[in-house]
Amino acid sequence: MTDLGLMTYVLGMEVNGCTRKIGKSVIQAVDSAGLHIVPVSFEKASLLVFQEYPNLIVVDYTVPATVNDNAELYGKVGVPFGTTVGDRDRLYRTVEESKVVAFLAAMEIMAEQFPGAFSGYNLQVMESHLAGKLDTSGIAKAIISCFQKLGGRGGGGIQMIRDPKQQIEMMGVVEEHLSGHACHLYHLTSPDQT
Repeated sequence: MTDLGLMTYVLGMEVNGCTRKIGKSVIQAVDSAGLHIVPVSFEKASLLVFQEYPNLIVVDYTVPATVNDNAELYGKVGVPFGTTVGDRDRLYRTVEESKVVAFLAAMEIMAEQFPGAFSGYNLQVMESHLAGKLDTSGIAKAIISCFQKLGGRGGGGIQMIRDPKQQIEMMGVVEEHLSGHACHLYHLTSPDQT
């Protein structure tokens, strides 16, 4: 594997790619919460690190060219992970082979195997990202697509929140993290409005 820079292990949480804007914001949030941050350079990371943190969860903010190789390592050691980039087909194969649960993959499988299971339900989605992100979240779009295959209604699309005041008031984003955050809220309503 190539050197990806600094990785951080946070009481069972790894933020890979923490030298990028969103990764730095996550590290700041973890630090402000008083959690212990243990930096490790990627080339020195080994299976021993994963053994030392048996409840490790990985959030990978590296670049698309490296995510898939990282995912293979996570799968090999059985570590749950999340990412927003990479070769999706290759990621799915890696997850299937490793038996590590990935939320979006699980949603897609559920949509395929149980079409109509959420018939009559409504899903409302609000997603907040740093003000410079102009496009709608790909993850939010993929979740809506899966939900519609399950028979649910998408509730008129995805509400993009980019205004800092709304991000604080509606989404609960801490002001100091406005420049590098990602927050999604999913509200599911049953046919009887509960």
